[in-house]
Amino acid sequence: MTPYRNSEPRPPIMQGSPPKLIVPRQDWDRAPWNRWAFQHIREIVPTVEVWRGHGHRQHFKRAERDLEGLEFDTEAGRTTLAQHLDDTYTDGFLVLKNGELVFGRYFNGMTERTLHLSQSVAKSIVGTTFGILAGRGVVDPTAPVTDYLPELEATGWQGATLQQVLDMTTGVRFDETYENPQSDIGKVDVACGWKPPPESSDPDYRWPANMWEVILGLRDKVRPHGESFVYRSIETDVLGFVIERVTGKRLSEIVSEELWQKIGAEESACFTVDTAGTSVADGGFNATLRDYGRFGQLILDGGRGIVPAAWIEATRNGKYDQVYNPSFPQGSYKNQFWIEDQRSRTLMARGVFGQLIYISFDHNMVVVKLSSYPDFSNIAFSKATLVAIHAIAAEFGGA
Repeated sequence: MTPYRNSEPRPPIMQGSPPKLIVPRQDWDRAPWNRWAFQHIREIVPTVEVWRGHGHRQHFKRAERDLEGLEFDTEAGRTTLAQHLDDTYTDGFLVLKNGELVFGRYFNGMTERTLHLSQSVAKSIVGTTFGILAGRGVVDPTAPVTDYLPELEATGWQGATLQQVLDMTTGVRFDETYENPQSDIGKVDVACGWKPPPESSDPDYRWPANMWEVILGLRDKVRPHGESFVYRSIETDVLGFVIERVTGKRLSEIVSEELWQKIGAEESACFTVDTAGTSVADGGFNATLRDYGRFGQLILDGGRGIVPAAWIEATRNGKYDQVYNPSFPQGSYKNQFWIEDQRSRTLMARGVFGQLIYISFDHNMVVVKLSSYPDFSNIAFSKATLVAIHAIAAEFGGA
């Protein structure tokens, strides 16, 4: 089967009783199956609730504008926002301006209550939770990671600080080649419970049984800690274990208590979990479109006493000594967030297959895009999405 856009006929994946088109266990996150799977994670792998609590639901004031006809130029030519959302396999799109909901659309069967897989947007959720604990002095970012996880003395993290883990500047060897099931990230897929071992693998090879085993197995250091940024998802999983050690609670509980119960979330979220019940910190978080918007608005509002304002300010101050991402070559990375450029210091939570929370302090605006690309990454799609967001910002003017 081939990928399908929202404007094209939608195949009856997992429809009927019993369904005729059943999502294959090995390829649920690949096209076209991911167009269904990213909205139905709890039907595919084990999950744990991130409870929203009994508190109020933050309701956005509405000041809606029809932006579908907004035109802008991309590398592929002139287009409209509506066409761009179709071309880039969008499942949900939200714009908040001055804290008000000005534009929101759902596609591909998604609704306001649907939880959508965030992929690496989860890293920013976990990094923010770490920042809350750091602000209270529960954990010290300048300390060696082995102060909290002494078992890592025998791994590549020996000698690394937690800040280097946060910024992905440790020297630990980790192969993040998504297309290679034998890579380190391929082992994570198996260890976290997302995938069975690939059929082509050596039957005598012992795959890691859970995320902790993956971490303990990473024994090589290929560069001095702090020398340079290299994107490696496993760093976030180390942070997740640190959070659990210092609190004595599961990551899902801490995210619930410190974030989800305080932002006025509409729905409980969830993490996928491995066989040890460990939340997949690097990419297993699922939430609704508007709740992702509430998280973005919290950061835009300076943390509102929930997240330390100093932590958010520090997060906006990355280094600019290398090209961190080809989609925004003037950008950087800090505290599990991407930074668009040194001038605006716009924060972005980003995930493969087209997940994005864009937080613009210049324009007092939050944009959320949830997608199910056919490929892990698409630089043209990512660049065009940023052009679209800039066009939206220009349409509204300054803050």
